Amino acid sequence: MVRKRLGDLLVDVGEITRDQLSEALNAKKDGQKLGDVLVERGFINEQQLIEVLEFQLGVPHVVLHRYPIDTSLIKLVPIEFAIRNVVIPIEKNQQELTVAMNDPMDYFVIDDLRLSTGFQIKPVIATKEEIIGAIHKYYHFNEHFEEEELSSIVPLNPEEAPAVKLVNQLFATGVQMKASDIHIDPQETKVIIRYRVDGVLKTERILSKSIYPSLIARIKVIGNLRITENRLPQDGRVKLTVQQRQVDLRISILPTINGEKVVIRILDLQNVKKNISEIGFNRMNLQSFVKLIEKPSGLLLITGPTGSGKTSTLYAGLHHLNSEAVNIVTIEDPVEYQLEGINQVQVNPQIGLDFSKGLRALLRQDPNIIMIGEIRDSETVEIAVRSALTGHLVLSTMHTNDSISTIPRLLDMNVEPYLVVSALSGVVAQRLVRKLCKDCTEPYEPTMMEKQLFEKRGLQVQTLYRGKGCSSCRQTGYKGRLAIHELFIIDDDIRHLLYNNQNMEEIKLAALKKGMLFLIDDGLLKAKSGLTTVDEILRVTLPD
Repeated sequence: MVRKRLGDLLVDVGEITRDQLSEALNAKKDGQKLGDVLVERGFINEQQLIEVLEFQLGVPHVVLHRYPIDTSLIKLVPIEFAIRNVVIPIEKNQQELTVAMNDPMDYFVIDDLRLSTGFQIKPVIATKEEIIGAIHKYYHFNEHFEEEELSSIVPLNPEEAPAVKLVNQLFATGVQMKASDIHIDPQETKVIIRYRVDGVLKTERILSKSIYPSLIARIKVIGNLRITENRLPQDGRVKLTVQQRQVDLRISILPTINGEKVVIRILDLQNVKKNISEIGFNRMNLQSFVKLIEKPSGLLLITGPTGSGKTSTLYAGLHHLNSEAVNIVTIEDPVEYQLEGINQVQVNPQIGLDFSKGLRALLRQDPNIIMIGEIRDSETVEIAVRSALTGHLVLSTMHTNDSISTIPRLLDMNVEPYLVVSALSGVVAQRLVRKLCKDCTEPYEPTMMEKQLFEKRGLQVQTLYRGKGCSSCRQTGYKGRLAIHELFIIDDDIRHLLYNNQNMEEIKLAALKKGMLFLIDDGLLKAKSGLTTVDEILRVTLPD
C-alpha cells in the first residue's frame, strides 16, 4: 500500500479543497482523527470517505453485521487497543490477519498490530459504529470472579482489576457512540447495559449478575459517592479524559428491588455547540432570536421537556453575548458546561443556596445578563421579572408544551400579571428530532395522509425523504439530532392583547398573522428539505 496521507488523497480526488483540509487540520485536536474532523465539519460524509479509500487504495469495504467474524481471533488484540483505535480482527489466512479498521491509512496502528500479533496485517474498511458494535458483541468480558476479587472495593492494582477495565470500556464505548446516557439496569439474574443514542435507548450488552457488586463499587469510587450506602439515591459528578476527550460524567444511583440502577449522563466537552447558527434555527427564527438576546433588558424563556436541548441553546446565546464589556452571571442546577469568561453559580439546596437566594446575591454583583437554569417557583419568577424590568437581560427555561402556553403558566405563579407581560420579550419552544442519515437517505412520494397534513398547515409537498438503513447509522436510517423551534415574540401588539386579557386562542391567531411558525410547521419544513421525517415530527409535536 502506498503510504499517502488521507488529506492529500481526498484533495487529489476532488472530494475536499485544500482550504477545507487546512481548516480541518487547524481544528483537529490531539488524538482526533482527520477523517472524523472532516465528517464533523460536513466537508465529506462517512460513506464518501469509505468509497474514496475503497476505490483509490483498493482497500475492501466490509459490512460487519453480515460478515462471518472468527471470534477466536479476538484474543490477539486487547479490547483497550481495539476501542482506542476502532479496530477489530475478523479473519486469519495463514500468516495474514484481516483487521476491520475505521481508518485503514493509520499506518502506526497497522505497524503496532503487526508487531504485537506476529501476522501480516490486511486492513479492510468498516464504519466506526459497526466496529464499536462488533467489539461489544464479540469481546466477552470475564464476568466470573473469585470471591476475594468481589470483596475488594478498591483493588490494590486498579489498572488490572476486571471491574476497572469494564467501567473504562463502558465509558469509552459511550463516547465513541456519542451516547448521551449509559443505563446500568440490574435484573434478577443479569445486568443490562443500555446506551441512549440520538434520544433512543438500545441494549448493547448483558452481563452476569456476579460482576454487579464490583461494578457498582467502582462507579461509586469514581463519583466520590458513599460505597456502603445502598438504600438511598445518590448523585455524583466527575470530569475525566476518555478516549482523549474531556468528558463530564453525571452519575445518578437509584435503589430498586433488584439492586441499584445507575444512569450516567455523558457531557462531551468537545461537543458543546457554541455558535447560535449550529443550534438548528431556520433563517427567520435565527434573526429573531439574535435580536431578542441582543436587547439590553427583558425576559427570554426557552421551553420544552427534559432533554430537548434548552440549556445548549441558552449556552449558545451566552457565548454570542460574551465579551469583556458585559458581566454575565448564571445560576444553575447543575452547571452542565463551564463557559470561559462567564461567572457560573451552582445551586446547593443542602446549604440553603436555592435559585431565589442565589438570584438575590447575583443582583448585588452588578450583572448585565443573568441566566437562570430553570424557573420553578413564584419567588424565582418574581425576582426574574423585576430584574428584567430594571435593566437586566434575563434568560431562563421552563417546562411547557409550547411557547404560547408559557403565558398562562407564568400568570398562575402569583406574580402581578402586568409586570409579567411588561417584562417578557419572547418565548422559544424547542424539541429535538433525529436527523436522517446522509449516507442512506432516499426520496419517496408522500402518502395521501402526509399530503393532507402539509395542506392543513398551508404547505405543499411533492417529495419527502426516509433513511433506508445502512452500516453508517446502525440500520436505523437516522444519525444525529437537530432542533425544531417556534419563536413567540411579545411585541407591542401582542402585549396590548395580553393587557386586555384576551384569551390564548386570540393571542395565537395574532401571532399567526404576524408570520409565527409553530413547532409542527418548522418540523414539516425540515422534513420537506430532507433533514428528518414526518414520523419524527409527529413524535414530538401535537398537530392541531
